[in-house]
Amino acid sequence: MMESGLVFDLARFSLHDGPGIRTVVFLKGCPLRCVWCHNPESQQSRPELLFSPEKCISCGECVNVCPRHVHICTQEGHRLLRDSCAGCGKCAGGCFSGALELSGQIRTVDDILNTAALDQDYYGTAGGLTLSGGEPLFQPDFTEALLKGAKARHWTTAIETCGMANPEILTRMFPWTDHWLYDIKVADPEKHLRFTGMTNDRILNNLRLLDDAGASIELRCPLIPGWNDSDSDLQAIRDLADSLKSFPAIHIEPFHPFGRGKLERLGLPGRENARIPDDKDMKRWADFLLK
Repeated sequence: MMESGLVFDLARFSLHDGPGIRTVVFLKGCPLRCVWCHNPESQQSRPELLFSPEKCISCGECVNVCPRHVHICTQEGHRLLRDSCAGCGKCAGGCFSGALELSGQIRTVDDILNTAALDQDYYGTAGGLTLSGGEPLFQPDFTEALLKGAKARHWTTAIETCGMANPEILTRMFPWTDHWLYDIKVADPEKHLRFTGMTNDRILNNLRLLDDAGASIELRCPLIPGWNDSDSDLQAIRDLADSLKSFPAIHIEPFHPFGRGKLERLGLPGRENARIPDDKDMKRWADFLLK
């Protein structure tokens, strides 16, 4: 199987991305632009360079190996000409201090499955392979090939998705996917547009398509204090869950600020700051959704 795709991370021994112990593959590329995204390096469907200037030791190796001369090291410091960077990663491969890191590498299906196979003894009957992102459905051919390969090895499979895809793509994945970890960012369409850049009509329609097909669904809800955690927001999540035939579990994902530092390393402007939730916030969310 020589299909390949763009991957920016692979996590082994995950306990929070589907049932059992799982290997999680993070695919690059996403149609949404969530203002609270904790993996902003996952959004673009191309390799990107992350730069931490405070780690640079001015060794000059990046200057020597870069074919496009995007690195300029002077007494004033290290400048990166991002507009000229092709994302080849040669500089990151030779960076001794870890100041440069490439997000996104082309990997084959066989490479991914062989890596996951190192842990298959721990999967048991519940564990297996989970595809996350970014958005796995943004690379449908690669995603389908990974799912088929995992099922051929008798692993369970899961997709974590924002649901923003053509319905035909979901239909293609259905025979090979045991669990759907389905993100519900905001139920209100106007808020969804403001916070993610797109409305949620297709997302909700695709959710119902999966539910009608008998899919195993878990709703994953990132909650950000003051943004999408009002009583009306929480009620909309409850109403949505109650309307589904599958009676899905609801997994609350509290906001964390991991994405802020990554935005700086990507050379991107900062986004709206959000408050980190406290125990009181999380108890209110849980009490509301459980009552």
